[in-house]
Amino acid sequence: MLRELTEAVHSRQVSATELVKRALERIERFNGPLNAVVALRAEEALREAHDLDARLAAEAPAGASAASRAFDLPLAGIPFLVKDNMDLAGMRTTQGSLVLADVPPAVADSLTVARLRAAGAIPVGKTNVPEFCFEGFTDNRLYGTTRNPWAPDWSPGGSSGGSAAAMAAGMIPFATGTDGGGSVRIPAAFCGLYGLKPTNGLIARDPLPFWIDYSTDGPLGLEADDVGLLLSVMAGPSAGDPTALPAACLSGEWLPHKARDDRRAPLRPAIVYAVPRFVDWGELPDSVGQLFTTALHSLEADLGLSVELLEPSDVLPSGCGCQGAHNADEDWYLTASCEQAHFFGRAWLEANGDRLTHPFAAAMHQGLKVSLEDYLAARRRRFDYVRELDQLLDEGNVIVTPTMPSEGFSADGRQLGHEEAGTDAASYNTQPQNVTGHPALSVPAGLSPNGVPFGLQVTGPRFRDDLVLAIGEAWQEAHPARSVAPGYEKFWTP
Repeated sequence: MLRELTEAVHSRQVSATELVKRALERIERFNGPLNAVVALRAEEALREAHDLDARLAAEAPAGASAASRAFDLPLAGIPFLVKDNMDLAGMRTTQGSLVLADVPPAVADSLTVARLRAAGAIPVGKTNVPEFCFEGFTDNRLYGTTRNPWAPDWSPGGSSGGSAAAMAAGMIPFATGTDGGGSVRIPAAFCGLYGLKPTNGLIARDPLPFWIDYSTDGPLGLEADDVGLLLSVMAGPSAGDPTALPAACLSGEWLPHKARDDRRAPLRPAIVYAVPRFVDWGELPDSVGQLFTTALHSLEADLGLSVELLEPSDVLPSGCGCQGAHNADEDWYLTASCEQAHFFGRAWLEANGDRLTHPFAAAMHQGLKVSLEDYLAARRRRFDYVRELDQLLDEGNVIVTPTMPSEGFSADGRQLGHEEAGTDAASYNTQPQNVTGHPALSVPAGLSPNGVPFGLQVTGPRFRDDLVLAIGEAWQEAHPARSVAPGYEKFWTP
């Protein structure tokens, strides 16, 4: 949709000002019960849209095609929302925490926001997050609960839940997301969207994330092609990030938008491995297992791919959830909680404990208990996980799993059968890829009995983001599902 929308702006079918007004009107109309958007910059966005319209009118060379002009501004005039853990100049970055409710407005954009604006996109506001983005549901004491447009009693996921909910309700063409443990893919799955955690290092990080090696920005899209376009804008190195790939590596044909435009040969995986979970936390719920089985049949019947079934123990070393055993999910939690807790420090956590949500405070106090020896051991085990996935996927294989091994979380973050908000390692299927750095894409693949969408996750070799995105495009072609929740309107139709 994004390519068609920016083409319409360049060809004067619609103006940037009209699109921003449409976004603001949609947010006013739909946001109330969903609570996805927590702050707006309406006047500034309208002024920027007017200036862009004037610039496009003045700079359009006689006879130049809209397509050629779109090359310089591939997101010209498209309004978007910014996840509230990312800086947007002139607005507070609260991270969904009472502790940061009154922080001064940011003086500059974060790196990804700056790149999106340089491509012509216009930010109109901020979206809700769980406190400091540590949970897979979106609820906090500062702004409250964000609800899923598909099923309001349920969560849109997290931590990019506000962004996904706004998109699924047709408020906005796209919104930003970050992914340190599944925070793009979880809400993509629960909101019927496409969401990519790219290969770590493809998108540089600035500022430094709480989880040093695990976090990356990643695109959320209403369509698979939107994800590829956004990735092409967001990708690139930056001074200060030692893990970022150099610019020379981004000029190759593997970059998704180049691979898509070349069209010289179809991108197909050599082998599709299917596994219910990356870590063996037990059987999938029946409803999730049935949706996964249906998706596997479609991969074979509709996409012509041959699927080979595996067990979790075939994928990663020490892949069981037995007491005393180590696995990628547990190592993710140990490392992430330790790094984030020590970023804040014991004194800060004690001073602000009464203002923190219980799940976040509990995770931080657990992180403070991690010994240096245990932290370093988990960091070393990461190399084993990377080696295992590298060898299994080689250069052209993929693994498919349910994005999430459950039908969802309640809107306030309770798991089925639990009385308290909060999740555990067995609730997820998204953390190993953050540990290993492999790209993973969630695609919409059905509807759970509770009305929450189900996502199929495709994990590919490192630096083969083009391959997982190609599978996403083929999946969408075979399954042209609605891009917004029932009862809501698509943001724009040509």
